[in-house]
Amino acid sequence: MNIEFTLNGQLTAVEVPARTSLSDCLRHDLRKTGTHVACEHGVCGACTVIVDGDAVRSCLMLAVQADGCQVTTVEGMTPVTGLSALQESFHRHHALQCGFCTPGFLTTAHALLSAEPEASRDRIREVLSGNLCRCTGYVNIVEAVYDARRAYQENR
Repeated sequence: MNIEFTLNGQLTAVEVPARTSLSDCLRHDLRKTGTHVACEHGVCGACTVIVDGDAVRSCLMLAVQADGCQVTTVEGMTPVTGLSALQESFHRHHALQCGFCTPGFLTTAHALLSAEPEASRDRIREVLSGNLCRCTGYVNIVEAVYDARRAYQENR
């Protein structure tokens, strides 16, 4: 099937079999390898991307369902030069850890702070609880997201 969607701000056309997951389309067809795939059951959150403003598990979404949508991967969150405020905050708070789950945490946090820049630590913990980190270092991740709120509040 031929589909088109806006990927990280650019109109993108791709031909995929109807059964292709969005994560496979992004990684294998469009070479956006920042989207990680781990459990392939939507449990771990490593494959989280933003579709029309919502954080979604790309391993559970068919690529054809993204036809006509706005899709943002972790690559789309990164400015042309440097890092985004959220990425800088992850670096500053040592929230990157081994890095495998980081793209899913970043996209989940970006979707949260874009919709709720005043999110409390409890709200951040609640939303991030859907992402699993085998390094078990959630404290630094929560602090990084909480600290990045100011940049989202200023961009409102």
